[in-house]
Order: sequence, then structure tokens, then C-alpha cells
Amino acid sequence: MTPNDHDDEGLTYMTRQSFTGSALFEKTFDEGMSLVEETARYLDGRGREESKDLPRKAALLYAGESMRVTTRLMQAASWLLVQRAVHEGEMEAEQAASDRYRLGSKEICLGGREDGTDLLPNTLQDLLKRSDNLYRRIERLDDILFRGGIPASGAKAQIGLLEEAFGKAG
Repeated sequence: MTPNDHDDEGLTYMTRQSFTGSALFEKTFDEGMSLVEETARYLDGRGREESKDLPRKAALLYAGESMRVTTRLMQAASWLLVQRAVHEGEMEAEQAASDRYRLGSKEICLGGREDGTDLLPNTLQDLLKRSDNLYRRIERLDDILFRGGIPASGAKAQIGLLEEAFGKAG
């Protein structure tokens, strides 16, 4: 049975609690935390070595883009951990809904791609792309769950928005 097969009578919105208890949240949480670990290993290891061999302009770009990927992932991990804390009863939903716990640093995280990123090591380019994708999905979820981004037209519409934010499961 897929999420779209569920009877949506009586459901007018997806709650934060129902989302954080879902397989979709668990998958996103696991993906986010794995990406944080993978990025940290790369930047502290092979990435550090690769950056030493870059020409000056590319090395400066590497420094800036590694800060961008780190900021994205710190914001994403923080958001995911707050949602998990609410689900596990460690934090009140009202507290988690405050601006203090919303996804932040959008000007840095969503900033335009710098010219010359094609000069960066392939692994960093991949991490930049994947972290951007994760951050944008979480930004959409944050909007859906906390800023009223879901129209009150039933569960199918809500699931459609979640699928749009995360890509259709298949």
C-alpha cells in the first residue's frame, strides 16, 4: 500500500508528530546524519590533502564552498535533531515551532553557485550538490510543517507536497 492509497477522510493536515514518526522522516534523518559524517571525514582527510594541490583561486573557492557545505549540513542536522526531540517527547512541539529552531542561514546555504566550482575536487562538488538537495528538501518541509505551506484539502494533497519535497518514493 502506498501513502496515496490511504483513506484521507477526516484528515485535514499532517502534523509534525505524524511526520516525525514516519518512514520518510527516518529516511531523511538517516540520510542527513550520514551526509554529515561523510562530509566531515572528507573535509578532515582527503579533502584537506586535495585542497593543498589546488591553484590559489581554486583553493580560496574550496575554502568558501567547504564552509557553505558545512553550514548547510549543520542547519539540516539541527533541524532534524529538533524534530526527533519533539517526536521522542524531549521537547514540546510549540517550543520547536519557534523561529529559534527553524532552518536558518538561507542566504549562505541557498546562495548562488560560485564561478569555477568545476575546478574543485569531484568529491566536494558531489557533497555540495547533495547537501544543497537535502537543505532544499528540509526547507520545503519546514515550510509545510511550520509555516502553513499545506493547503487544508486532505491528506492526498499533503502527501503530494511531501513527495514533491522528497521526490517520489519508488
